[in-house]
Amino acid sequence: MAKPRTAYVCTECGASASKWQGQCPECGVWNTMSEIVVEAAPPPNARGARAGYAGQGGASQVTRLADVVHDQEVREPVGIGELDRVLGGGLVQGSVVLIGGDPGIGKSTLLLQAVAALEPRLPGLYVTGEESLGQVSARAKRLGLELGDLRCLTETCVERILPQLAKEKPRLVVIDSIQTMYSDQLAAAPGSVSQVRESAARLVRMAKETGISVFLVGHVTKEGGIAGPRVLEHMVDAVLYFEGESGSRFRVLRAFKNRFGAVNELGVFAMGETGLREVPNPSAIFLSGSPEPQPGSCVMVTREGTRPLLVEAQALVDASPLANPRRVALGLEQSRLAMLLAVMHRHGGIGVYDQDVYVNVVGGIRVQETAADLPVLLAILSSFRNRPLETPTVAFGEVGLSGEIRPVPNGEERLREAATYGFKRAIVARANAPKKPIKDLEIIPVERLAQALEAAQ
Repeated sequence: MAKPRTAYVCTECGASASKWQGQCPECGVWNTMSEIVVEAAPPPNARGARAGYAGQGGASQVTRLADVVHDQEVREPVGIGELDRVLGGGLVQGSVVLIGGDPGIGKSTLLLQAVAALEPRLPGLYVTGEESLGQVSARAKRLGLELGDLRCLTETCVERILPQLAKEKPRLVVIDSIQTMYSDQLAAAPGSVSQVRESAARLVRMAKETGISVFLVGHVTKEGGIAGPRVLEHMVDAVLYFEGESGSRFRVLRAFKNRFGAVNELGVFAMGETGLREVPNPSAIFLSGSPEPQPGSCVMVTREGTRPLLVEAQALVDASPLANPRRVALGLEQSRLAMLLAVMHRHGGIGVYDQDVYVNVVGGIRVQETAADLPVLLAILSSFRNRPLETPTVAFGEVGLSGEIRPVPNGEERLREAATYGFKRAIVARANAPKKPIKDLEIIPVERLAQALEAAQ
């Protein structure tokens, strides 16, 4: 068998070279030449066998989609409710899931708990390239897990991991982490773009051929993205991110990609002495515990995946000593905050151009939908006038540049969730007003921003 050779490909333009160069000869960008393995083309009779993951032979053929027999994917519930929710109902056989997050946020803890929960039903193997067996065992005992038949392997070479998987035949494999893995066929150091891509490609191929479910732990860069090539996120079936404020015991697991479930699905955990504990009622932790209404606060009903959440938006407006007042947004897009302030000045008649404006979403959650526009402006108005909103009040709706209040999806479901938590009043877009009244909930439909600001006073 011919020894595979290596080449160097520019990650920007795709130009290839036989040896490494500091500058790409085609596009001129520096430090973009990455080493890859160039395999010889297989013989014609072997190409068909390599085309399918399950060993399907023969030449490829064009098939009508109506003639394709759809096999329902086999799901296995992990037993951790919030993780199952984010995965779309459970772990799919042969799937590859990438989990990223800041150091120490709980990625390894969650996956060790998942392996222990699945052990009676699915034999698992925990492969660690960062910790020793003693460290993994000590953490498992500290978490109070049933060790039983839990198996662990300390290895970083993919060529030595794959034979172990063929020998042990696990149904679930955890790779902690993909940045520590390397292939003997590449001379690059572990963690480089080429090593991460090649190691992940081999593990993905193994998962599809054998039906083994794989969890990959990924390091993140200082910008918050997963370290390594962007193609890594395209290769896997699901990409999950762990989020959480430093010093807070709450953790949020969010799905950014999922081929077997809804994206932007959210799972909430609380970190304790015995590991991560699921929070089945996350709205309670995102609402303020203050018994009296406070200025600068408004509760909104946001939607993460298939779950409506009640989240408190807080605002602080104060006279600015600076020529350019500050605009700070935590949990929201800062550019959208500046746009909303301009709309409030133009169409609401309230200007805060000489005020510092700080907006924060309680609990460290990031709100990425436009339903937060109206409650954020109501919180800013409340702080600016130092007058709390009538309690208990919720609001949601998108604010357009012409001052109109636009509806958001699943309005009636959001209102019913607010009524469940005892809210008595809701300010929403007129198109979101339900046809039938909701018990004990007064709904104020508005069409313009000026009407919403007047209703909030």
